[in-house]
Amino acid sequence: MVSIAKNSVQLKGNIGKNIELQEFDSGNKKATVSLASNISYKTAGGDTKRHTEWFNLVAWGKLAQQMAESLQKGEEIAIEGRLSNRTYTDKQGNLKYITEIIVNEFHKMEKSAS
Repeated sequence: MVSIAKNSVQLKGNIGKNIELQEFDSGNKKATVSLASNISYKTAGGDTKRHTEWFNLVAWGKLAQQMAESLQKGEEIAIEGRLSNRTYTDKQGNLKYITEIIVNEFHKMEKSAS
């Protein structure tokens, strides 16, 4: 029997922008960044198409600090985390919905030798 964790996400992709690190009065830290993950597929005509999906990543505490210190825009990483959905009200009073991935661990991918 295979054991599958509830609400578990694994992704590999490229950092879309430099990581934003916030430090709160409590001393806790929060890192936010976008991750681009590409999907390639063949069309009925045999052409190869590429589609990019964007994901919002959030890390907390020591992990947030590690990500901010070691990752830059464009680098490839693999992450493991969980989905989180939340709402907020924008300045115009509109209710907004956002889905984020709360990162539990990350691995910087090695560049392959050409």
